[in-house]
Amino acid sequence: MKIIRDFTDYSSHNPLALSLGMFDGVHLGHLSIIRQLNEIAEKEHLESAILSFWPHPRKFLNPDDDVKMLNTLEEKLELLDKSGIQNIFLKTFDEEFRNLSGADFCEKILVEKLNVKHIIIGYDHTFGKNKSGDFNLLKALSGDLGFRVDQLEAVKSNQLNISSTKIRQALSEGKIKEANQMLGYHYPLTGKVIHGKKLGRTIGYPTANIEVPVNKLLPKNGAYIVEVFVDQQFYKGMLSIGTNPTIDDKNQSLHTEVYILDFDQDIYGKEITVKFRDFLHDEIQFEGLEKLKARLDEDKKLTDEFKF
Repeated sequence: MKIIRDFTDYSSHNPLALSLGMFDGVHLGHLSIIRQLNEIAEKEHLESAILSFWPHPRKFLNPDDDVKMLNTLEEKLELLDKSGIQNIFLKTFDEEFRNLSGADFCEKILVEKLNVKHIIIGYDHTFGKNKSGDFNLLKALSGDLGFRVDQLEAVKSNQLNISSTKIRQALSEGKIKEANQMLGYHYPLTGKVIHGKKLGRTIGYPTANIEVPVNKLLPKNGAYIVEVFVDQQFYKGMLSIGTNPTIDDKNQSLHTEVYILDFDQDIYGKEITVKFRDFLHDEIQFEGLEKLKARLDEDKKLTDEFKF
């Protein structure tokens, strides 16, 4: 997969079959588009490509907007690479793009700059200034500009259209299995293990505190069953997202920490990956450490019995 981060001076003689969008999550709906892109590219002797933005355009429009993404850039590129797409254009959203009408975007960027010959667009995708571009505009311009265009129907999961918005909503409600079903994989979090207050070890549950990447979306506060990967080795784990109200009720900062079953290595400074499998319960403030430990014992039993 070729990654083109700035196509100001890009010039290609290879015509493209292309789709555009954030592709945040690279979920089953996105993969349906990519499958069709790859099939068209092979059939029509084109190269398959995606035009996306990084960071999210909302950061340009409002720098104070705390945009949370399903994927870090590294996760997104890895998922796209696995999909078989041949080219990914990663554009930084700027004033020039902000002011391009839908028609100008089609002519100046897609056709003149990128040599696009076939476009696939999602069922609800819009582009250009004031969202002036959509499937109908592409269809109207396709004859004069010399490209073909297809619009895909929404991919459904449990009778619901799959979208990045619906996946974010599921995660915000702790509906991990529902989110994973729409994604087509287990929702991941990768971060460096950093030092915490080491209070968990005082009750027999030492945890690894994970430094969460900026703008990575976390599920709702609570406890989860997770897969843990340390040096590519799999372990069972139970992860907590919250403020540790039982132990540290004065500090309201958010902690993300994982207890790894049957594990006693020193991993401070290492990067680990957790993958969310199921929701255990909401964050609870217990009346003392004994009740907290009793619940952790119960969570550990459920985690150990979980069919990974």
